[in-house]
Order: sequence, then C-alpha cells, then structure tokens
Amino acid sequence: MPLQRSLGVCLLVAALAAAAGGASAQVADLRSTTQFRVCADPANAPMSSQDGTGFENRLADYFGELLEMPVTYSWFPSGAGFITRTLRAGTCDVVMGYAQGDELVQNTNHYYTSVYGIVTRRDSPLASVDHLTDPALKDADIGVVAGTPPATHLARAGLAPNMRGADLMVDRRVEDPLGELLEGVRSGDLGAAVLWGPLAGPRIKDDPDLQFTPLLKEEGGPRLFYRITMGVRLEEQEWKRQLNSLIRRNQDEINQILHEAGVPLVDDYGRELLP
Repeated sequence: MPLQRSLGVCLLVAALAAAAGGASAQVADLRSTTQFRVCADPANAPMSSQDGTGFENRLADYFGELLEMPVTYSWFPSGAGFITRTLRAGTCDVVMGYAQGDELVQNTNHYYTSVYGIVTRRDSPLASVDHLTDPALKDADIGVVAGTPPATHLARAGLAPNMRGADLMVDRRVEDPLGELLEGVRSGDLGAAVLWGPLAGPRIKDDPDLQFTPLLKEEGGPRLFYRITMGVRLEEQEWKRQLNSLIRRNQDEINQILHEAGVPLVDDYGRELLP
C-alpha cells in the first residue's frame, strides 16, 4: 500500500475512534454523578407526585440513599413526549415505574411485578368475585380504563355492554379518571371497577368501604400481570448494571416499601406475594 494511502487509512481509523470516544463521553456526561435525577409525572398519584407523597417518590428516596446522592426531579406529564422531553433531553437519568419491553428506553431488571384486579364494595354481593367470567358480573356496570388489557377479557366474557370506560391518556393535573371510577364503585353507580393494582391498591389501602382483589385466575391473553423496571438511556449500560445491582441486593426492602404503600405484588408466575 502506498505510504500516502496507508497514512490516510490510519488517520481515518483514528478519527473514527476519536468520534466514538467523543460520543461515549457525551453519553456519560449526560448522567449526573452528584444527584439521583428522576424523570416523573407531577400528578400521577399514587405513583409519583410533585409533593413527594407517591410510592415512586419513596422508592426514589431509597435509591438516592443507596447511591448517597440527593434526589432531584424533572417533571413532565406522562404521555406523548415524556421521554423526549426528560430522559433523552438529559434533564434526568432514570424513569421509575417503567413497564418492561418499551423500546424508548433501556430497561433495568424489574424490581416488582404487579397485577390488575377488581375493586368492589366490601359489603357488595360482588365482594367475593375473583375472576371476570364469574356469572355474578352479568348484570353489573363495570368501570374499566379504555385500551387496558382487562377490557379484552371483559369483552370475551360477554361483558362489553356492561363496561363503563375511562380515558387512558389524560392530563392528571386536571383530570382524575381513576378517582371517578373508584367513587362510582363507592356510591354504587358502578358494581365494580377493573384497575391496575399500583394505581388502585394504594388509593384504597385504608378505605373502609372498598377492596381490591387481584385477578390471578384469568385464562388466555392478554396477561394481567406485568414486570415493572426503571428506564435509562439506551446507551448507558454501566448505569443500568449499577441499578440492577442495587435492585438485586435490596429486593426485600423494595418489596417492603411497596407493600406498605398498598401495591399488590405477584411473582414472575403471577402468584400473589403477601407482606
């Protein structure tokens, strides 16, 4: 190879290596080493709340203690644009409570698994219902969030005419569809509501009138229990490994926080984990 061409190839390789190193440095520079910076919805109670009362806030505080870093937040309503305006913009470094499998982020190992369930009044004839094919539901009005997996099960059970839907994607700073469904069950306007456990469980944990029963007996898809992870940027492998290590070594304490909050937990096979 002529000397000029050989030198050109060497320079090109060096330039590419430098570019790759620069890109790695830029990715690394996005993550704070002095703060545990959390991306969160300011009005997604009981999960996250700007007043710090959500169980994800408590979990963030716990991880901040493990990392020996103060917790700070980048607030933005969940929904379209959330990841782009927070995690990818570099204003924060981790999304708590992210469902496993989403391609917008890199998932850590899951730190809990939860399940959909049915909310009824404790004194209701439906209080013993634990599956959606129970004939007792035949004449009941049933609240469900539109587009969620239980809606498919309800339709397959012939209960589509009974469903009273609530919107999935709303600005929770001004709307509270979950609260409206729970109030409907409490008042008797609805016989039951089928809801995601981490949303419903904490809100009725100490309610004298309402109860949450996990749906662990449903057959066919879609499944009703899901693994929950933290989301980090796609390129940040070392950060993911660090969080995975913390999850693995502190699972009992994580479970305790979730149980105390009223989050229904199941194992990876959909079997209930009791406190």
